[in-house]
Amino acid sequence: MNIVMLTNTYLPHVGGVARSVAAFAAEYRRRGHRVRVVAPEFENQPADETDVVRIPAIQHFNGSDFAAPLPVSGLLSEELDAFQPDIVHAHHPYLLGMTAMRIARYRALPLVFTHHTLYEQYTHYVPADSPAFRRFVIELATRYANLCDQVFAPSESIATLLSERGVETPITVVPTGVEVAHFAQGDGAGFRRMLGIPEDAFVVGHLGRLAPEKNLGFLAQAVARFLAAEPRARFLLVGTGPSESAIRAVFDREGLGDRLQLAGILQPPELADAYHAMDVFAFASKSETQGMVLTEAMAAGVPVVVLDAPGVREVVRDRRNGRLLRDETAEAFSAALQWLADLPQEKLRQVSQDALATADGFSMARTADKALACYQALREKSFVTRSQEQERWEQVLRLIEAEWEIIKETAQAAVTALNEPETSGRPLP
Repeated sequence: MNIVMLTNTYLPHVGGVARSVAAFAAEYRRRGHRVRVVAPEFENQPADETDVVRIPAIQHFNGSDFAAPLPVSGLLSEELDAFQPDIVHAHHPYLLGMTAMRIARYRALPLVFTHHTLYEQYTHYVPADSPAFRRFVIELATRYANLCDQVFAPSESIATLLSERGVETPITVVPTGVEVAHFAQGDGAGFRRMLGIPEDAFVVGHLGRLAPEKNLGFLAQAVARFLAAEPRARFLLVGTGPSESAIRAVFDREGLGDRLQLAGILQPPELADAYHAMDVFAFASKSETQGMVLTEAMAAGVPVVVLDAPGVREVVRDRRNGRLLRDETAEAFSAALQWLADLPQEKLRQVSQDALATADGFSMARTADKALACYQALREKSFVTRSQEQERWEQVLRLIEAEWEIIKETAQAAVTALNEPETSGRPLP
């Protein structure tokens, strides 16, 4: 198959969507499919990319580390004429997601949409942030999903939420898979030496974008509380983002700055080394649709401590492969970290084995099988053969129809959001 993926974030941007698109694209290519990724330009992007089409973009949109692609979809026509896609896959409902819809409608191709993100959790990046705007982005994503042929939900929690919000398009749960073999091997001891972490330290780790929506203020306070009670403990933080200075401030204020280890952005195989340097992976985000970093940590045999949330509860089994906490206090989180630190070696090995077994259930091979089966089912839907002249005319009509549907649904989402009372029966999560 020829698969074109359109995404508003892609490597070298640090984030779950970028990593997900790259992982699926790599797996599809390994199986002999052709994949073309359409993404915005980013600073420090590779100079020698293959099968990636970059769209001019505004860098550091509204002070964030995101890039906002400019509306230049016409530049893709020649590229796609040569590529001849069979499937169009959108990874966002806006910006390049709108371009994906135009392409799919114009070329009479199936459109798949992965609902990676709880968009209402990210509206603080937009100057117009308000309850009405958060309702708008929910309505927009829902209406976009209903214009697609297939929706992928990264977890059962999100599939249920989308149905409750009114998505009627078929929904299939397709998490981002983990490369189990890649993360199973790593030089944790060498990584510790490189950062000056003592060999006998108990290392609490975290990996991801350091951004407000990840609940990192809470995580920093909880981990600092644990470190204050456990002299041999260290906190290993992998990633960068706007919350880095706030995290530093928490540890400096508690007199623990020398036990905070900042590793910055890492690339494979360093990621696997970092996971293997950890004794436990700590995660407090409630804005996720899937705990991708959790399955990566588990593939390295590292148990996790998390707050109960969508996309997380499908992965973590309390006191089996880690701790799943419904008590959202720093005291409870710190106590869960201490529970793991105090486990006898035999019990800790069992928790590690359970983590490995969990990761195997989320392998990339399994998740790619599900995605490709959906693609194939969409391709097999019958299409009536038309003459070239009739086909050209209908392409024009489809393009006009696509533009009208986009305008109509965007406007209706705005009207619904503005008219919906604050105390309606559809509260924001």
